[in-house]
Amino acid sequence: MNLNVLPDLALFVQVVDQGSFSAVARKSGATPSAISRSVSRLEQEMGSKLLHRTTRKLRLSDSGKTVYRHAQEMLEAARLAMDGGNREQAIAQGKLTISVPKAIGRFVVHPLMIEFLARFPQVDVCLRLEDRVLDFIDDGIDLALRITHSPSPGLHGKPLMPVTHVICATPDYLQQHGTPQTPQELMAHSCISLGEMPADARWKFRREGKMETVQTQGRYAANHTAVRLDAVKQHLGIGSLPLFTAREALESGEIVQVLPEWEFISRYSGQLWLLWSGNKHLPARMRAMIDYLSDKI
Repeated sequence: MNLNVLPDLALFVQVVDQGSFSAVARKSGATPSAISRSVSRLEQEMGSKLLHRTTRKLRLSDSGKTVYRHAQEMLEAARLAMDGGNREQAIAQGKLTISVPKAIGRFVVHPLMIEFLARFPQVDVCLRLEDRVLDFIDDGIDLALRITHSPSPGLHGKPLMPVTHVICATPDYLQQHGTPQTPQELMAHSCISLGEMPADARWKFRREGKMETVQTQGRYAANHTAVRLDAVKQHLGIGSLPLFTAREALESGEIVQVLPEWEFISRYSGQLWLLWSGNKHLPARMRAMIDYLSDKI
């Protein structure tokens, strides 16, 4: 028996119970196309058509009815095993894969992992540092940290911290070139932006309900926060940075915030959420990481 089909069998039961790929996708945090691929893999493995798909509904084939019945029995046995395991084995152990945006992973999550690994010696952690959104099923993700104002329906999660942005420079740069007193004065400075699209150089500010937009200029741009932070430290100009990236250098006085009385509006701001797909029986390793990150961040 190919044990790799077990997750596909579980999803197949959910599709039949829910009546559509989209309904399962909403509950699991995956995409409808990922659910469809899962069923197609199962059909290929079984060598027969399990579902007849129409634009209005899904209907089980004769083979599908047999597979569905046995898959239900398999899931019930798995639930009983989980219940027994949870009672007898509450030790956090096994591999945990976490999807994290690159900057969040480097500056926020990675520094916390030394203590976590020491506290939970039987848990192995794999950080997937990518700015693209990974799929829980297709990419094999257990937990995901995402910057968003509203998580996808069907996912469970909790907010960890707000992600805000500031503009900063070194005292030496400001002493040599002057300190801007208004957003418009930034036009006379070398500004370090993300550089992925023209809008990244149009900096927006808000103060007491008043909005201002400035088209900044600069000879250097970088789409990695650690690089922009280093560029600011090297006196190359005034850079836009997530606060979590700049905090240590700000606290030490190596760099200072520019226009602190103005709120810097970034399209990359939001709430950092810790997310996982719906499951009543979370493995102890997942619960350990959820509780740990919730406490630390």
